[in-house]
Amino acid sequence: MQDRTPRPEDLDPIERASVDELRALQLERLQWSLRHAYENVPQYRKMFDEIQAHPDDLHQLGDLAKFPFTDKAVLRANYPFDMFAVPRERISRLHASSGTTGRPTVVGYTKDDVRTWARLMARSIRASGGRPGDRVHVAYGYGLFTGGLGAHYGAEELGCTVIPVSGGMTERQVMLINDFKPDIIMVTPSYMLAIVDEMHRQGVDPRSTSLAVGIFGAEPWTQDLRTEIEQQLDIHALDIYGLSEVMGPGVATECVETKDGLHVWEDHFYPEIIDPVTGEVLPDGETGELVLTSLTKQAMPVVRYRTRDLTRLLPGTARPMRRIEKITGRTDDMIILRGVNLFPTQIEELILRTPELAPHFQCLLTRDGRLDAMTVKVERRHGIGAPAAEAAGRQLATLVKNTIGVSVAIDVIEPDGVERSMGKMRRIVDQRPKD
Repeated sequence: MQDRTPRPEDLDPIERASVDELRALQLERLQWSLRHAYENVPQYRKMFDEIQAHPDDLHQLGDLAKFPFTDKAVLRANYPFDMFAVPRERISRLHASSGTTGRPTVVGYTKDDVRTWARLMARSIRASGGRPGDRVHVAYGYGLFTGGLGAHYGAEELGCTVIPVSGGMTERQVMLINDFKPDIIMVTPSYMLAIVDEMHRQGVDPRSTSLAVGIFGAEPWTQDLRTEIEQQLDIHALDIYGLSEVMGPGVATECVETKDGLHVWEDHFYPEIIDPVTGEVLPDGETGELVLTSLTKQAMPVVRYRTRDLTRLLPGTARPMRRIEKITGRTDDMIILRGVNLFPTQIEELILRTPELAPHFQCLLTRDGRLDAMTVKVERRHGIGAPAAEAAGRQLATLVKNTIGVSVAIDVIEPDGVERSMGKMRRIVDQRPKD
């Protein structure tokens, strides 16, 4: 793999600042953001007043714990525009979640917000090994989803050449990678695997392409999957994190020189880790739910937004900003199976330890009488015969039982048997009857 470490002189000044300088800036910006939310968003004024919290009560960063949480329910209750802190005429762009589980969450941006987002995405791409002049193949979806346009604007801001392919048309993705010779690809990790499969079908060696860096986000993925992707493609595989309610992609990213967790761009977002049950703020280093507060957003400030993502805060390494550990689960994708908590990423790790099986899988939840059951549908790799695949399935079942502590059924199916996703992979299929 190429050395893609950015030069120190190319970094933003805040990326070279001391922790004390960073904390002072955070306090100043947090005081502004709380006041901006309180004075301009009726919902926040109501929430603050209900618990007798006022922006003037924030004298140090730890005082943020006095203020209320925001969650999806609050955003949906104010659908579509009631969380905005500026007049509708100042809104430069709207994005929204898919809304598959109810009303979508709508977010708005002023021109300054869009500019800030572009700069943070440019910083993220540079931290991942991107350079001005690189060609960037964007295979995130465009539209109301923040991934495609977030990556697009950031790459342009960095001075890259953008190839705005969007998702889908996998054969064409491979053709354009071969013909346009991009240096960087930005895509979900599960769809990157689908592109690799298509390369093999077309007789293209994935290691022979021009790609040097892959920036993967929008869904949890494991260290084992990073190893798989890096070995298959001979690229640096970097994680990027964000969510539309807070900004979009570019809230945090890994740095190519360390790949040891995602540095949160703390000059624009203040992170906390809380106990997901009690809401208590946990010390750095303890695992819990990530909560984010925006520090500079004009159109739609968010105060203590509960992301539902499980991680922990660690000290900065390549940058002064603290890191979040690679997110491998969410409070709302945790499966409780006969009293045992498990996440799809745990299944992925075990599949990747079984060489005969491909990292394309789904977890099917069913109910037999009063007991829940889970079947893992997983593909065998190309070139693996049925007897070897069946033996691998038995091995995987044993690994799950011994590692996670619960029995599951394993259904090893033909290659390409799991439905491919052009965006986020649907890992859990819940077929249990509704109570």
